[in-house]
Amino acid sequence: MTKRMDGSPNRRYRASQPQVMLRTAALTIAIVAALFCAAALYRNAGPVLEWTSSMIAVLATAIAAILFARNGQMIGFRNFHTPIVETLLQSEAVPLAILDRDGVIMEMNVASSNTLGYTRQDLLGKPLAPLLEPGSRNSLQEMLDHALQGKSEQRNINITHRSGFPLELQIISSPMLKEDEVIGTVIVSQDLSDRKRNIERIRYMAYYDDMTGLPNRTLFHIRMNESLAFAREHDGMIGLCYLDLDRFKLVNASFGREFGDMLLLQVAERLTRAVGDRGIVARMEGDEFALLFHDIESEGQLIEFARGLLHAIDEPFELKGFPLHITSSLGAVTSLVKEDDGYSLLKKADIALVKVKESGKNDCMLYSESWSNSSFERLTLQHEMYRAIQRKEFILLYQPQYDLVSGMMVGVEALVRWRHPVKGMITPGEFIPIAEESGMIVQIGDWVLEEACRQNKAWQDAGLPPMPVSVNLSIRQFVQQDLASKVASVLEKTGLKPEYLDLEITESMTMDTGHVSRCLLELTDMGVGISVDDFGTGYSSFHYLKNFPIDRLKIDRSFVRDIQQDPSDAEIVAAIIAMAHNLNIQVIAEGVENEEQMEFLRKHNCDEMQGYFWSPPVSSTDIEQMLGAAYIQ
Repeated sequence: MTKRMDGSPNRRYRASQPQVMLRTAALTIAIVAALFCAAALYRNAGPVLEWTSSMIAVLATAIAAILFARNGQMIGFRNFHTPIVETLLQSEAVPLAILDRDGVIMEMNVASSNTLGYTRQDLLGKPLAPLLEPGSRNSLQEMLDHALQGKSEQRNINITHRSGFPLELQIISSPMLKEDEVIGTVIVSQDLSDRKRNIERIRYMAYYDDMTGLPNRTLFHIRMNESLAFAREHDGMIGLCYLDLDRFKLVNASFGREFGDMLLLQVAERLTRAVGDRGIVARMEGDEFALLFHDIESEGQLIEFARGLLHAIDEPFELKGFPLHITSSLGAVTSLVKEDDGYSLLKKADIALVKVKESGKNDCMLYSESWSNSSFERLTLQHEMYRAIQRKEFILLYQPQYDLVSGMMVGVEALVRWRHPVKGMITPGEFIPIAEESGMIVQIGDWVLEEACRQNKAWQDAGLPPMPVSVNLSIRQFVQQDLASKVASVLEKTGLKPEYLDLEITESMTMDTGHVSRCLLELTDMGVGISVDDFGTGYSSFHYLKNFPIDRLKIDRSFVRDIQQDPSDAEIVAAIIAMAHNLNIQVIAEGVENEEQMEFLRKHNCDEMQGYFWSPPVSSTDIEQMLGAAYIQ
């Protein structure tokens, strides 16, 4: 049985004054009714008096019954008090505790004991003050004193959980009355610690990157503006760097986003360690990071710091036991121009980054005020490219490929060009990087594949000698799961036999060996040829030759160009030819521009060649004229 607050567990409930008055009135009216009935019967009164006496008796009896019922309802409501108290004591929703006049815990519910980490039995009969941190004990005593004076109050106090960690509680104290006398204090509390932790979590999410733990774009802007204002006030200078990982999309496409996230975590750790206490690092979005250096003495010092950051990224990473080498590009700017605000500095650093990307990546560059807004130019070109796809402004040129022994044309490579209505012919180097970045390369690549197959079938239908056409695949096309079915659909639509199509991939596409093996096997089972373009420029050049169904290697033009002047390049070319032949793989050299290069390739038994020495890329009409005389004079 729950112990009562007055210390008398077996004392019955004593009726209140209103209940006593109701009960007395009901009894009085009942007695009056009985007397009227008795008088009427005793005096043998007439019918009218008997009827009047009976009516008065009935009304009095009814009134007495109503008063008794009302009294019963009050007593019945009082009977609910015990269940209400029991429910509150078992509640886990709102912490509730009862203290006596001396601050000793007389009763508490489950929610209170759970909040403090104790059991109810541990705390009953013990003072609350020792659980509070010293700084809050005076505040509690003041609240209890005010409650004894009949006042309610709300305050925040600090209390210690049983496990030792601090809690901040918001408590409301109210006097507990019995017969107009304050016998104790009722305390209702709310744990503010969870709410503060939630607020801190919301603040963290607003200002920090959830994956790397670095400041995000919002916080970086705040810190940058603060540093810029401080530097301007003290005639100082800040430095800003914008860094982007080279070919990070290739990592995601090859290994998955989980692998890419692991790489970003390691990059964030390296950058933070490299910057140290000289500034802050923030993750802006994706694989882009911004770095702020608080106190820069000169632009040369900023470039020195920037090269240190590139070196930190250049060291190989190891992810799930797989060694990975990745480079980065960086744009830098200082606050030398007094009119620049934080937004302008970040924009300039981004423009410098774009310049680095356009210049070959894996480098850093300081912003120059003489540059135009290349970002706007790229955005404009991207928009025009979208319209070019709709308006069919892209065309195909074909560069012949020759057999070095017979001198006959043995194939052509399809090369896309953009015939801009205003700017004229735009070369692939100008629009292909933007197409890859925006994703439009897939639409362009699909069109190139179908158009090249259609044209080749048209040549064959015209009675020209059949030969394969080579089509370059972008990384975005190659990672598609339905590439083989898409190629099969194009061949069926155009009527071209698979043996007259050769697909060129680059070494960088072979990072995900599982997907590469499946895809290449599906294509070769169809009868489509596979060539490796730009061979010798990747990191795993010889790794996959014995594992993948490769038909042909294309020696990159950078090796062919210098085989006469650079003995190392000459040895590399000779070694590639010999190695490929030992693996029963044909070799074609691209970028052949003079007779000396051709003779070197012939001497080392290279199979095929293409380049400006015989023919630049030409139209389909020119190919038709050349097919009858495709031999070396």
